[in-house]
Amino acid sequence: MLAYTIRRLLMLVPVLIGMTFIVFFMIRAIPGDPAQVILGQQASKEAIEALNQKLGLDRPWYIQYFDYLKGLLQGDLGESLRTSSPISEEIWPYLAATFELSLFAMIIAVFIGVNAGIISAWFQNSWFDYTAMVLALIGVSMPIFWLGLMEQWLFAIKLDLLPTTGRESIRNPVEAITHLYLIDTLIQGRFDQFVDVIKHLILPGFALATIPMAIIARITRSSMLEVMRSDYIRTARAKGLSMFRVVYKHALRNAVIPVLTVIGLQMGLLLGGAILTETIFGWPGIGRYIYEAIGFRDYPVVQSGILVIATIFVLINLIVDLLYAAFDPRIKYN
Repeated sequence: MLAYTIRRLLMLVPVLIGMTFIVFFMIRAIPGDPAQVILGQQASKEAIEALNQKLGLDRPWYIQYFDYLKGLLQGDLGESLRTSSPISEEIWPYLAATFELSLFAMIIAVFIGVNAGIISAWFQNSWFDYTAMVLALIGVSMPIFWLGLMEQWLFAIKLDLLPTTGRESIRNPVEAITHLYLIDTLIQGRFDQFVDVIKHLILPGFALATIPMAIIARITRSSMLEVMRSDYIRTARAKGLSMFRVVYKHALRNAVIPVLTVIGLQMGLLLGGAILTETIFGWPGIGRYIYEAIGFRDYPVVQSGILVIATIFVLINLIVDLLYAAFDPRIKYN
């Protein structure tokens, strides 16, 4: 397994290099001059040229690209054209916010989706099965922006139960240590802030969890139905084992492989595709960070942000592949 892991990590290098090359040219194909955006529409031509020269944007594209690669090899993601701050320091708070939201949403999606799929397979063709699958279909089809707005209208405006935007209350700010607010509040022993952070996570978390929850439920049901027809399941039930033990100990372990695949893919998509949720709920995440950078033509931020997300996506897929062997002893990585 160690050799397989090393080989997969080495394969990561050409994938990421190719991705940087594609993103490098795609972001520069967007109309607009970064210097013009930074200085404003009233800036003189001389000022724009001077700023382009200062930022190195007047150099040939291949020199800019290889300078960027050289910096990456040294662990340098570059500097933001807009703020002149190192991206490696600037990006972490945004990435931490998205990671916390995505992980919270995925926990909700896995817990509800897996159990809904299991119960639907257990009671196939029952009212619960039909209801769960209809809700799963609605969940896949429902636009996140509409669901987010409806959540805000109902739970924040009408019922006044939960906050609508942000990660924390303005009157009770969290002292950032790791920028993962749930961890930071526990480290400082601030249970009141911990509860406040949870409240801010609930609405965007459920909105973000809707689609993966529905997909996980449908995949779990299909996989469980196939496994439940197996001979060893009939044998286990014939031995007098409880249905709960048969399903959760024997059947689920053999049905979990396709479910793990979906969970890994959805987790990667949540990290990179949470921009709608982050915009609706005012969540200061990596999606909004990259979106705003595109508006300012901040090339280094867009390149580095997408590179970080792509790296995490590939690493999540690697972890899922390794988990296959942990759940199914028939799978070997020799």
